[in-house]
Amino acid sequence: MELDMVTMAASIGVSVPVIRFLLCFVTTIPVSFLWRLVPGPLAKHLYSAFTGALLSYLSFGFSSNLHFLVPMLLGYAAMVLYRPKCGIITFFLGFGFLIGCHVYYMSGDAWKQGGIDATGALMVLTLKVISCAMNYNDGLLKEEDLREAQKKNRLIKLPSLIEYFGYCLCCGSHFAGPVYEMKDYLDWTKGKGIWAHSDKGPSPSPYVATLRALVQAAFCMAMFLYLSPSHPLSWFTDPAYQEWGFWRKLSYQYMSGFTMRWKYYFIWSISEAAMIISGLGFSGWTESSPPKPKWDRAKVVDILGFELAKSSVLLPLVWNIQVSTWLRHYVYERLVKKGKKPGFFQLLATQTVSAVWHGLYPGYIIFFVQSALMIAGSRVIYQWENAIPTNMALVKKAFAVMNFAYTLLVLNYSCVGFMVLSKHETLASYGSVYYIGTIIPIALIILGYIIPAKPARFKARKEQ
Repeated sequence: MELDMVTMAASIGVSVPVIRFLLCFVTTIPVSFLWRLVPGPLAKHLYSAFTGALLSYLSFGFSSNLHFLVPMLLGYAAMVLYRPKCGIITFFLGFGFLIGCHVYYMSGDAWKQGGIDATGALMVLTLKVISCAMNYNDGLLKEEDLREAQKKNRLIKLPSLIEYFGYCLCCGSHFAGPVYEMKDYLDWTKGKGIWAHSDKGPSPSPYVATLRALVQAAFCMAMFLYLSPSHPLSWFTDPAYQEWGFWRKLSYQYMSGFTMRWKYYFIWSISEAAMIISGLGFSGWTESSPPKPKWDRAKVVDILGFELAKSSVLLPLVWNIQVSTWLRHYVYERLVKKGKKPGFFQLLATQTVSAVWHGLYPGYIIFFVQSALMIAGSRVIYQWENAIPTNMALVKKAFAVMNFAYTLLVLNYSCVGFMVLSKHETLASYGSVYYIGTIIPIALIILGYIIPAKPARFKARKEQ
């Protein structure tokens, strides 16, 4: 078996630990399908917890489950012992343990060199544990003090330990997400809410949507295998790279980011297929006639939406969608005081939490600070565009094109830090193109204060 894995790993250019992980990861699809055949909620919870732990053991070894137990038990203990503050306690304990694992295992180095460990799965698990505790905490608050997302997801009753374990480890969904809510998991297991039989018919068939996700996964893997040999990250430190001209360096930054993204698209497409075939990915019916099922809960990335984003503001809505949603509900919105509008502080704090969640490498920190600048700069262009009267269509279109080009440039410049991780390589890459992707967003933010966007009179009159 080990010899076969060595052969398989060599054939696609990955390490044996990675091929073992990929085999277990793809196995989450049939495991999730079999969940549908398990009778009764209790048996489903046991099946979810057991299969998640077993797949983790086969992929990462016995120690992985011990690592997962720590934040799970800390979160549950906080909910049992001190409900009024269990959310914030779990947030800091969960992130504290995750950061400790990041530092101890230096997982970014392993991933960069083609290896893998359990910290990626621990990242997803940490978000689940924190959201569960925060929603149980919200169950104590008055409904009028809650945002819509809090009202929807809050937990009045403490989940049982087996429900909690099933939620955390469900069918290996902690491998790469997507993140989902405890309330949705419980409704899905019990056949309640949108999973109950309705006048629109029984639960929808997941097979066509699953097949679409699998075809997408195959295409993404093919793209990554085709592009990666000609765009290695090692070139950023190659002396020959420094001899290239400005435009060639900039285009290589774009192609490196473009290539790396196909790996994530592949992983998330497999996650999407597993979640759809289990039924948990179902998110309701369209309003069309006849109604069609939606699978938005399983959707992690909109590939075309990301690659052709018209504005940087749209990127969090189409990339790692469920994690972006988690950051919005559990960090961004909770930092905004009632009656106040969010500002750059909330954006920067959210991006910093995202950076720490990924790991303490300088490249991550720089990338997410860059992301905050990128989004803030894009908002300025968007505000200017909206301030232009509708009768000046050509000028409006020019600003829209400017925002698209700005997003393309700054995103792929910024993501070099996410890929190379080290401060030296990140700054060397940024410096090789004269820090253009940092200077432009900062200049736009400053110009936004100097030339504030004002609503167009023509537009205001038309609306009246």
